[in-house]
Amino acid sequence: MANHKNNERYQRQITLKELGEIGQLKLKEAKVLVVGAGGLGCPALLYLAGAGIGKLGIIDFDQVTLSNLHRQVIFSVHDIGLSKALRAADVLEQINPDIDIIAFNEKLNNRNALDILKNFDIILDGTDNFESRYLINDACVLLKKTLVYGAISRFEGQLAVFNHPSEIKTAVNYRDLFPQEPTDGEVLNCEEAGVIGVLPGIIGTMMANETIKLITHIGDALVNRLLTYNSLNNHFFEMELSANPETAMMIPRDADAFRAYQYDWFCSTNSAFDLVPEQFQEMIKDKNTQLVDVREAGEGPELADFNAIHIPLSRLQQQIPDIESTNIILFCRSGKRSKVAAEILSRHFGRSKKIYSLKDGIASWHKF
Repeated sequence: MANHKNNERYQRQITLKELGEIGQLKLKEAKVLVVGAGGLGCPALLYLAGAGIGKLGIIDFDQVTLSNLHRQVIFSVHDIGLSKALRAADVLEQINPDIDIIAFNEKLNNRNALDILKNFDIILDGTDNFESRYLINDACVLLKKTLVYGAISRFEGQLAVFNHPSEIKTAVNYRDLFPQEPTDGEVLNCEEAGVIGVLPGIIGTMMANETIKLITHIGDALVNRLLTYNSLNNHFFEMELSANPETAMMIPRDADAFRAYQYDWFCSTNSAFDLVPEQFQEMIKDKNTQLVDVREAGEGPELADFNAIHIPLSRLQQQIPDIESTNIILFCRSGKRSKVAAEILSRHFGRSKKIYSLKDGIASWHKF
């Protein structure tokens, strides 16, 4: 940090003994991508640029609107109709012209995500929909990238650090928090539920703070932990997260599987996997229906009412059967493992099959 101008710009940070010149150099060498220049992304971008992140990426395909301005603090009324990514890059250049700012004026999807994310060290998810969150998470897992997650709705926000290597615990990812995408109406986005304008500023700034801590190795980052903040009463709640081997099987196994994964279909039709006992009773009579038992060997109850292929969930990913039937019904004892199995087979067969999971499991049907 011999450059006098840089010493002056970052003087207040360098003065911190925990950070110092070594920490500032780490920030200069870091490569961070912010997905979404919205309520969360705007404050995160402002503070990351100010902190001196050497390579700062922004990806957003949307345009600035009047309804954005109460929370997206990079923009003004003069920016309405302009590209969020390109306009944000212009503003950040004025804040800190000494860093490399890269704007992607496009939508992140499963065709371009791996190519874009691979060039960055840490990914910040500032999106507001489950399709994007699952996609970003899976790309980070495949690329072994740390993911800083934030979410907001009404007066409450969430924050976590996913997929970060740890010598103590297996890295947790977003699917460990939400194994299944919430059903329609269960979780509303900001457009549907509303959000107080200061909340994304609080959570977005905290996302930037976690990123700086991760890069400089100072403090205690929220690795494998979820922090929830309520802005009405200023209550914080923190919980430990654990990795789940079953949810790991829901992530595409490689780049080709990731590019073939239909995230929009998964997020819009997840509830269609459920099959209640009455429907199950009718469908097992259909000759074009194949039943698949994903319980482990020896699990009860034993069944003599129908024939089923037996493949435990623990082996399903590596042993997907060749099924000619149009309808596939999966079942386990409680309905949880069969739900995961339904998602695995849906990724494999795509729209060529109708795939169901027996709700509440075979034990519930047995009592029916």
